[in-house]
Amino acid sequence: MAFASFDNKGSSAPVAEINMVPLIDVMLVLLVIFIVTAPLLSHQVKLELPKASAQVMSAKAVKIDLSIDADGVRYWNGQALSRDEAAARFAAEGAKPTQPEVYLRADQAVPYRAVAETLADASKAGLTKIGFVTDPAPVKGAEHNGKTSKP
Repeated sequence: MAFASFDNKGSSAPVAEINMVPLIDVMLVLLVIFIVTAPLLSHQVKLELPKASAQVMSAKAVKIDLSIDADGVRYWNGQALSRDEAAARFAAEGAKPTQPEVYLRADQAVPYRAVAETLADASKAGLTKIGFVTDPAPVKGAEHNGKTSKP
């Protein structure tokens, strides 16, 4: 749409404004398309579900803290036990309907064999939620109490 002017000075100069009308037209067309197609995207089957009342079962997973010290002694929630006793407890926990979470803490000086045996016993019992607990390593160059740590 052209705008006429009786002023001859600026008649040959290009228009320095952006024409917003085509942009607004495109946006309105897209809005109409989305409004029309949005109800078609939900594929729901209309059902009349039966009414029933039941108590909500909230079975929380048991947390097991399994520690292995530098000598290879295993501790189940702070209680010392042998590998066979730990395997028996793993089997008992694996038979439960809710899977317990096992937090494995191993001393850095413990032989890897003890950790591998413990993981194998837990796997044989069907336990899959096993997490390794470690201490975070200090970050080099990070400030602690206003002082920078020196490498």
